[in-house]
Amino acid sequence: MSAVSGVRAQAESARAAAQVLAQLDGATRRAGVRAMADAILADRDAILAANAEDLAAAAALGTGGALLDRLRLDAARLDAIAAGVRAVAELPDPVGAVTRRERRPNGIEVERVRIPLGVIAMIYEARPNVTADAAALCFFAGNAALLRGGSEARASNRALAAALRAALVAQGLPADTVALLADTGREAMVELLALTDLIDLAIPRGGPGLIRFVAEHARVPVIRHYQGVCHLFVDASADLDLALALLIDGKTTRPAVCNALETLLVHADCAKAFLPRAAAALAQRGVEVRACAASRALVPEWGAAQESDFGTEFLDRILAVRVLPDLDAAITHIRRHGSDHTEVIATRDAQAASRFERELRSAVIMVNASSRFSDGGELGLGAEIGVSTTRLHAYGPMGAEALTIERYVVRGTGQVRHPPGA
Repeated sequence: MSAVSGVRAQAESARAAAQVLAQLDGATRRAGVRAMADAILADRDAILAANAEDLAAAAALGTGGALLDRLRLDAARLDAIAAGVRAVAELPDPVGAVTRRERRPNGIEVERVRIPLGVIAMIYEARPNVTADAAALCFFAGNAALLRGGSEARASNRALAAALRAALVAQGLPADTVALLADTGREAMVELLALTDLIDLAIPRGGPGLIRFVAEHARVPVIRHYQGVCHLFVDASADLDLALALLIDGKTTRPAVCNALETLLVHADCAKAFLPRAAAALAQRGVEVRACAASRALVPEWGAAQESDFGTEFLDRILAVRVLPDLDAAITHIRRHGSDHTEVIATRDAQAASRFERELRSAVIMVNASSRFSDGGELGLGAEIGVSTTRLHAYGPMGAEALTIERYVVRGTGQVRHPPGA
């Protein structure tokens, strides 16, 4: 069987599984998700051994930094993955939920009801946790998941997918509810993205190069997440202790993730009081700072920023800093350099907070809270399948509900629009 026909065969099997899943009740889907979580922990040794194989191969190729961090699994991360999957089972069931009901003047009853999308193609790099998160969320929302992981996580993804598939089969469910694409090559991906008769939605998750490739080649609908260029703006009225805590948490707790801060913007009225404190805290944590001239006048040891630094997702212990005259300038800067992911304001001025919310269109706006909360689990979604920065049916962190769509169900008693003779 050729690579192309193999891709279609897997997609056809996923479509058949999706037709079964769409008929399942919520209790069955909850039980399946819990079984998936149990399987991850039961197969812990095999999964970690497979991950060690991937890490060794990546290290041999000179891989490091953010990519290696995203690839790595350990006991604690595996526990967290299983916990995230289990949390999905505790969510409200999105399938069959009635979001609107009204009776029209002619007596027909109109409802909007959530139903599964069908088959979700998840295309991702490194991040073996996505295998579990995507599988659980897709299944709970009544969808089949066709997963195309990167070659750098091949062993990890196989081990995780094997555990998840075995758990579902033990529950009497189709194995191809969760399918890992056998061929990780670009040609196979292009074929997958052209299967408009089988794939209902593609979600790429990875670097800008992967996202662009998917967007350029897809004939199926795509939800994109290009980058997380996240900003913290410290307003003139900010509690500076609070602002410093947001900065350190947002930049240093896990720099390689998309909700980490990449740029600090500071109102000129508080820059003299705030920036030296920020400099000491960042230096203590090994953060390289690339700053504007006004910032460097206050902290001379910081390096000079290039204009390109202000639109860069560093995914590392690097931070761009700029002093700005007011809120207007901060909003203008974010509109120019942001990626519509997450923006944070530290302020005690309710009017400034309101303007920040209204005038920026990013998927998540934080007022006096860390950018690190821009995460499906932290926002009550259990796990997340990704963060949409594409304004389609879903925007921001995507959980199970974002993997359903609304349709109309109309109930009548024989009403016709044009009665005979009218």
